Amino acid sequence: MPDLKNSRGLQFLTDSALDREELGKGRRPEITRAEPFKTYPEAEQIPLPTNWDKEAKGLWQSLQERRSRRRFNPTGLGLATIARLLWASQGITGQAGRYFFRTAPSGGALYPIETYLAVNRGSEIPPGLYHFKVGEFSLERLQSGNLGPALARAAVNQQLLAEAAAVFIWSAIPRRTMSKYGERGVRYLLLDAGHIGQSLLLAAESLGLAACPVAAFFDAEINELLGLDGVEESVLYLAAVGASLAA
Repeated sequence: MPDLKNSRGLQFLTDSALDREELGKGRRPEITRAEPFKTYPEAEQIPLPTNWDKEAKGLWQSLQERRSRRRFNPTGLGLATIARLLWASQGITGQAGRYFFRTAPSGGALYPIETYLAVNRGSEIPPGLYHFKVGEFSLERLQSGNLGPALARAAVNQQLLAEAAAVFIWSAIPRRTMSKYGERGVRYLLLDAGHIGQSLLLAAESLGLAACPVAAFFDAEINELLGLDGVEESVLYLAAVGASLAA
């Protein structure tokens, strides 16, 4: 068995560890900031509704019953349901100066995570790839067509990504966080994605939907599907969501 000291993954933890002496010197990372919001100005804009009236389970019941569910029935997701899931995972809840707070926490309120939505079956919007425009609570259509089969192939042939009604795809823009926290900020990217993912999973459970997080995928292939360069922005995490087979 290889020695853990030679693990490149664990080396990252060492390289990003806080050092009391270095921290005391007050040095700031020499990394240029990124814009706080990403937008696609040329994309078709689809406003998301905020008049949600569907009953939902409470928090404690959702925590008790949450499971990774990989089987879906072929029902598409309505726009109001998509809106509730997006708001639960990344919606803006308040503002203090130039900082916008959201439903999930983020180191330094910098929010480096972007949300893309691959709609395989939608009852009110056609299949395609969309970007969540957080500031205006809308979707930006990036391309048409069902990406489910391509996502499944890129995710080591996990067919649930093709069978789900929608796939939430979270990417990171490291510069947003690293401009303040340096190498340590890379840890915060992963933590932020985890916070967002859990919020999405609990919201799905609350609405009686099936959902399953996915972390095994070929990064370069997902980045290519999204048009990301893998450096300034790169995929981190996925989650498949759809109507439960038992519903």
